[in-house]
Order: sequence, then C-alpha cells, then structure tokens
Amino acid sequence: MGGGMGERAVHDLAANPWVSLAYLVAGVCFILALRGLSSPETSRQGNRLGMIGMGIAVVTTLVTHELASLPEILAAIAIGGGIGFVVARRIAMTAMPQLVAAFHSLVGLAAVLVAAAAYLNPQAFGIADLVVPLIGQPFAVIHPVSRIEMGLGVAIGAITFSGSIIAFLKLNGNMGGKPILLPGRHVINLALLGGTLALIATFVGNQSPWIFWTITALSFVLGFLLIVPIGGADMPVVVSMLNSYSGWAAAAMGFTLHNTAMIVTGALVGSSGAILSYIMCRAMNRSFLSVIAGGFGATAASGGDAGAIDRPWKRGSAEDAAFLMAQAEQVIIVPGYGMAVAQAQHALREMGDLLKKEGVRVKYAIHPVAGRMPGHMNVLLAEANVPYDEVFELEDINAEFAQTDVAFVIGANDVTNPAAKTDRTSPIYGMPVLDVERAKTVLFVKRSMGGVGYAGVDNEVFYRDNTMMLLADAKKMVEEIVKALG
Repeated sequence: MGGGMGERAVHDLAANPWVSLAYLVAGVCFILALRGLSSPETSRQGNRLGMIGMGIAVVTTLVTHELASLPEILAAIAIGGGIGFVVARRIAMTAMPQLVAAFHSLVGLAAVLVAAAAYLNPQAFGIADLVVPLIGQPFAVIHPVSRIEMGLGVAIGAITFSGSIIAFLKLNGNMGGKPILLPGRHVINLALLGGTLALIATFVGNQSPWIFWTITALSFVLGFLLIVPIGGADMPVVVSMLNSYSGWAAAAMGFTLHNTAMIVTGALVGSSGAILSYIMCRAMNRSFLSVIAGGFGATAASGGDAGAIDRPWKRGSAEDAAFLMAQAEQVIIVPGYGMAVAQAQHALREMGDLLKKEGVRVKYAIHPVAGRMPGHMNVLLAEANVPYDEVFELEDINAEFAQTDVAFVIGANDVTNPAAKTDRTSPIYGMPVLDVERAKTVLFVKRSMGGVGYAGVDNEVFYRDNTMMLLADAKKMVEEIVKALG
C-alpha cells in the first residue's frame, strides 16, 4: 500500500503542468542547441543552450522523482561532474573523436544498467503489478509495453556500448584502421539480429531471466561484429551512427522511467545522429545501409599498400615555401589531422595574415571528415580566430584548385588522395577528395615519407612534378615559414 501511494504521489507531481512546461522548455533548448552547433559562428551559443536545457531537465527530474537521498544524488553529481571536468580540461582536440566514441559507450552502458535495474526491481519503476498467489511468494508481472521498451533499450544500449568500444580502439590506434573481415560475417550478423528481435518478441509474453540476459549478451556480440569490419576511412560515419544509437537507447529508457525529458532528448540525439550519418555517407559517396550494416559489401583491398612508394620526390624548405606563396595570387590551405596533432592552427593563421599583407588571397579548404570527425578542422580554425568567410567546404572550393597558384596541405593525406577517384581496389575509393593536385604547385607538410594516412594508403600526389614535400613537424615548419615571410 505504502509503495503504491508513493508511486502515485510521484506520478501526480510529475503530471503537474509546471513540470510539463519545464520539460518543454528543456526540449526547446536542446533543439536550439542543435541548430547552434550547425555553424562555428553560433556553436558557443548552442553549447550554452544545451547546458541550460540539460540543467532544467536534471533539476526537474530530481524534484519530481524520489530517486535517492539528497547526499547520494550530490555525491553522484560530484563524481560524474568531476570526471567530466578533468577530461574536458585535459583532452586534446586530436583525441576528441575517440573521446566521443568513449562517451557513447558510457551512454550505451547506462542504458543497459537502467534496463537491468528495471528488470530486477520493476515495482520501483512503476512498470509492474504485484501478483499474490494462493500458494507461494508474491511476484511482479512487468507490463507488456514496458517489456518491449526494456528489450529494445537493453539491445540498443548493448550494441552501442560494444560498438563504441571497438570504435574507440580503432580511433586511438589500439586496433588497426583496416577492416577486419570475418568469414560469413553477414550471415552471422543477420542471425544475431534476427535472434535478438525474436527474443524481444518472446520477452513480451515471457519475462524469464534467461531471455532478458540472452538479449543483452547477443546485443553485446552484435555491436562488436558490426564495427570490426568497418575501415578507418569510414570511422567518422561510425562515430556519428553510434551517436544516433545512444540517443535511441536513451529514448527507450525514457519510456521505462516515465521521463519526458529523456524521451525528447534521446529522440533528438537519435534522429540528428541518423541524419548526420546519412549526410556524411553522401559526402563520402558511401552507402548508408552498407555502413550501418557493418561494412556490408566491403572487401579486402588488394591495392593501397601501406608502405611508401619507391619513387623520386622533391624536398623543399621553409624558405622555398615562403617564396612560392609570397609570389602567388591565391593560396588554398588544406588542414588535416596532422595539423591538429601538432597544434599548428595558430601559427597557420599567422602565416595566412602575413600572406594577406603581401596581397595574396588566402582560403581554407575543409573536407567533410578531415580530422576523423565532422567539424574537427572548423573548430580548430575558429579557435585560432581564422575568419569564417575564408573557410570553405569541399563542394564550394574544389573547382578553384585549377586556378590556384599554391595548395598548402598541412597534415592531410586521405582527403587529398587521388586514389579515391582512380583506384577501385583502394579502401578510400569513391570518397570525394580535395583536388589539390590540380594547383600549379602543391606544398605538402608531412613528418616523413614513411608514414601514411589513417586508411593506410600512400598518396600519389607526393611524387608528382608539381609537388614539393616539406618534411617536419607541422607547427615547426609553419613557424619557420612565418619567419621567412617576416
């Protein structure tokens, strides 16, 4: 009786119109945050609105739900907030893709744990009826709708967790970027998916523990098998896709917890992540269904040897580069992951300012997935106060390389590799690339000739007659160019 009245009191409080209004305001803040994050100019405002919305949602939830004692809640917030603060302060922009993948894994794991807690103690979540038999102990019967929500939530959460772990390991270099193609992987994946869905359907009529835990185990395995066959060139799409999965997992758990804010937020994250994944697939000329199906149709590439090609190449100096760019009418700068690793964006902006003083038109060309994550280069350039009107996306600037005197490529390989257009055996074949080789002169900043890009493919542009290789740390090379220009 007491438990039932407590649950009714909580639900009565949650049904308060002011509570609904608070969740509505939080949802609007989340929508405006997504809109703000679509542009570097409004990204800071978008972040602020997202934090405000989350603050409103958290406070409203704590007020309307008897979750735990106040000291326990404050301790949990302090632990989680402290970890987040330390990570945010210490993490470098170069590690942001794998950090995002790691955070997605935590969201997936949280969904699994919430589903497990709801299954083990459904009355505490208000999703079960207590049955008192004439003989034997009372037992809780979970509502059929809640079983569907629980089954979907734990499955999506488990897939998100294990898939994100593999994505993190690949992005962090603990696993190779090449696809790991298991024999019969598509048959295995389809069997696991079919088995999981069949068990969820069975779970609606039978809440036996073995069904719930089997769904969880199969989903963990499915998440692992879906991501291992996806190569490094498609990893940015994978990160976005896992972001979508984490949102749907949160939305499913929102239904279980009767929390409107979680449902709205999860649906927003899930839908926006799916849309972003689709946009990225189109930008990379990839099949959306193929990527989300675990590299369906991928084959082991016979071309694209990871070793450097044994061909003659030209080496230049900072003074050579400064002279060529100072004499140019237009210079297009192509930043890549190597620029981020060296933290060369501030020196690069200084170089661009000096060239503009010499009367040179300076533009920045950004590939949709440069830096292993959408918007990575835009954020770094904005951090260095590069004017927004000088930064152009691939489709807006690619045609200009043919009329450009100097293409200055700093730490980018895969996104400038012509093999994507010509070599059908290459793992990056079909991906749109920046046509830097069409410029009169290509200056390529690279640590050494031995390294290759994330996809493990050497770049033919290194060996062309119009290319000059500038072998050094990106930041050091740009600083030397700045001195030569001064």
